Amino acid sequence: MIASLKGRIAAKTSSSVVLEAAGIGWEIMTAPSTSASLPSVGADAMLFISESTAMYGGGTTLYGFSSPTEKEIFELLREVPGTGARKALEHLDKIKKSPSGFKKAVIGKDVAILTGVFGFKKPTAEKIAVALKKKIEDLALEPEQHESRAAASGWPDVAARAEALAVLIALGYREGAARQALDEAVSSLISVERESSPGVQELVRTALKALF
Repeated sequence: MIASLKGRIAAKTSSSVVLEAAGIGWEIMTAPSTSASLPSVGADAMLFISESTAMYGGGTTLYGFSSPTEKEIFELLREVPGTGARKALEHLDKIKKSPSGFKKAVIGKDVAILTGVFGFKKPTAEKIAVALKKKIEDLALEPEQHESRAAASGWPDVAARAEALAVLIALGYREGAARQALDEAVSSLISVERESSPGVQELVRTALKALF
């Protein structure tokens, strides 16, 4: 079993990367956020690998992750009924905005957060909460870099983002556009050193600038 691969990036798209290692080009499927975090073609990189073999004699597909924790979350998602490897990768991309927030929402069976902040459809959110509530409790999660910076500045938890998203939708914006604008607002506010925590109104106000 392949646990990790390190080599030169020969090609890269938003959903895959080809790593040249030991004279072999390995095609590895990745979440868009993972692919975006990798260096440019020609540079060296390392990915942690999870293998998935298709049923009935199909081939093996490699899935790559930037950290062991990402890989562990992916493999937990595979245990959710009806979730194949590609769907688990899509879920992982949503979760990466706040892995610790996702864990908290699952443990609390907070479907509103799973749908409002992470973008899961309600039936999927409910299924994830039921399937992973016990299993995710032992998962040790180090905050992502943006989460650490947020916590240091008194950043509001994911509930504040859910409330801000609800306000944007109430104002008539489509959920997808509202969520994207809110993500941009969060990134913008985190990048600025501040003494006080931004409230829901500031989140909405900043998101509206991205929507105009």
